[in-house]
Formats: sequence, structure tokens, C-alpha cells
Amino acid sequence: MKTLTTPRPSLLRAGAAVGLGALLLVPASYADAHVRVSADATTPGAFSALTFRVPNESATAGTVKVSVQLPQDTPFLYVSTRPVPGWRSATTEATLPKPVEAEGTTLTKAVRTVTWTAERGTRIEPGEYQEFAISVGPLPAAGTVLLPATQTYSDGEVVRWDQPTPAGGEEPEHPAPELVVAATSGSPGAAASPPAASAPAGDAGASTATTRPDGVARALGGAGLVLGLAALVVALLGARRRRTGTPA
Repeated sequence: MKTLTTPRPSLLRAGAAVGLGALLLVPASYADAHVRVSADATTPGAFSALTFRVPNESATAGTVKVSVQLPQDTPFLYVSTRPVPGWRSATTEATLPKPVEAEGTTLTKAVRTVTWTAERGTRIEPGEYQEFAISVGPLPAAGTVLLPATQTYSDGEVVRWDQPTPAGGEEPEHPAPELVVAATSGSPGAAASPPAASAPAGDAGASTATTRPDGVARALGGAGLVLGLAALVVALLGARRRRTGTPA
């Protein structure tokens, strides 16, 4: 009668360590998870919902205020904010350096900043993120529009995401969110009008807010799970051979 043996703890620990080690790579990919912006339309003349994803990068404080600066050389004729539970939004107008023609209208002032302030008991906690959206239009001609953001923490720290990323160069430490307006061959007239209805807050954030770190994290997470399962299978097979006396 053969004596049954249990898998050696060292093998199980080794298999678990491989999987855990791979999974630990995932949080590292969030090192560049700075304030980003995504748009549901990028055609010149279109009206677009811009969604700013704001992660909390402090380990000890919460984010209590977020402000986004809109362009003055290519100002938006129309700006509105989407409500966020627990946050108050406000827009501030400023006089433009020079008048700008937009949709047959001469603009001498336009919305310069949009600010979201957390109400009492609300903040973006460490390890969390929040999305803030505005509807703007019409979009300017093809090109890159910088939308600098300011993030204020509960401990008083202020982080300014306002550094432009050089073409073909490395991303700076605090890159400004960028809206890339791309020229297309579609009909500009059809796009140059406000949307008839906006999507619900939850749906809009889920469908438009996509960032590079999410894709990398999912890929590394999947690889970590595969490696962890493979290591566990190898450990269990080795234990089974020892119980049955089957040569390796």
C-alpha cells in the first residue's frame, strides 16, 4: 500500500510566488496614469464630450479640487458641465487676447476655466480615480489643443499638469492633457451642431474614458494569471508523480 503524500509547501509557495510576482507588475504600469482627456468626437467643427480621468496619486491625501484650463486662441463657443455626485462645478469666463470668429459669432470673451470642488465628505481617495466631463464646441481646425489641469489635495499639495509633450520626445513629469483634433473627409456641416441628448453619466464615462495604462494593466494582469496557473499545475503534477511513483 502506497503512502499518500501531500504537495510540498515549497512547491506551492513557488507557484504562487510566480503568479504574484507577475501580478505585481500591474500597479507599476499606473506610474504614468496622470490626468488624461478623451473625446467622443474629434472632427473640426464638431461638438464633443471631453472626459478628464483624474487618478489620485497621493498615498496619504485625497483629491478635493480639479480645474481645467480651456484655450483662448481657439476658444469654445459652447461649454457645459456634466454633474458629478458630491462635486460642485463652476465655469469662469475671461476676456480673449483678441476677438475670435466662431460660427458667425465674434467672441470677445469665453469660458477660460472649469473647476470641480468636492463637497464635505467627498474626495478622490488614494488608489481611486474620478471622471469629470464637459461638452464643448465647435472644435477648432485639425491640430493638438492643450488643456492644462490643476489637481489639489486635501493636505494642501497642488499638482499642475501643464507641461507640453514634445513631438517624438519623452513625456514630461506632469504632462498636460491633450485633445487631438483630426481632419476627416466627412461632412463638417453634420457635425457642427450640439448633440440632441447626452448619455447618462455612468455610460458616458465608461464609453469615452480610455487610457493607455488600462490596456497595459489588463495585458500584464492576464499574463500574470496565466503564469501563476501554469506554475501551480507544474507543482501539482510533480506531487502526483511522487504519490504514484511515476517517473518524471
